Amino acid sequence: MNNPIGNTARLIGAGLRALLVLTLVCGVIYPLAVTGIAQGLFNDKANGSEIRADGKVVGSELIGQRYDVPPKKGEETSAPDLKWFQPRPSNGLGTNSVNTQYKLILSGATNRSGDNEELIHWVKEAKAAVVRDNSTADYKLKPSDVPAEAVTSSASGLDPHISPQYADLQAHRVAEKNHLDVRQVQKLVADHTDGRILGFMGEPRVNVLQLNIALKKLTEK
Repeated sequence: MNNPIGNTARLIGAGLRALLVLTLVCGVIYPLAVTGIAQGLFNDKANGSEIRADGKVVGSELIGQRYDVPPKKGEETSAPDLKWFQPRPSNGLGTNSVNTQYKLILSGATNRSGDNEELIHWVKEAKAAVVRDNSTADYKLKPSDVPAEAVTSSASGLDPHISPQYADLQAHRVAEKNHLDVRQVQKLVADHTDGRILGFMGEPRVNVLQLNIALKKLTEK
């Protein structure tokens, strides 16, 4: 004769044992094993690809930052600090103060089409600003010299890289603002240019944070 109470108790007991085993395996053993392997074999990537300067974490290789001066009284937005290399334009990038603070605002693209009037207006304004900000006494930038990524944000809005062309374009302004020889700054760009992945994937790129850390060290010599 069946015992409903006994059968129910056995089922509950079996369920609790399965819960305990699965919790132990999936909630303790597996996470510890994966974390141990990641820390042992890919320590830098597992910890967020952190970038350090002066003994402090100042950002990540994977997330861009802005380099702005504090807004003046009555102003709502900050202006770019022209003594530093600037990243791609984006509302997603946080701000920092000489690479010692980092604040992330948001991530995302504009999702506007190429013929969107507002986007076209933004691009024209951004191009005019790039030409204005990067023209110096002995270097006159032409609108046709401005690369696309200098006036458009990435899909994530957090791109940490710019092209060597955009970095070279900024070198004259950075040299003038920091009282450096432009050849020193151009060499800095060349030294911090990463080639294509495995020699054929992607495009050459410059990590803006790493470049600015190197620039800071150069100006302190």
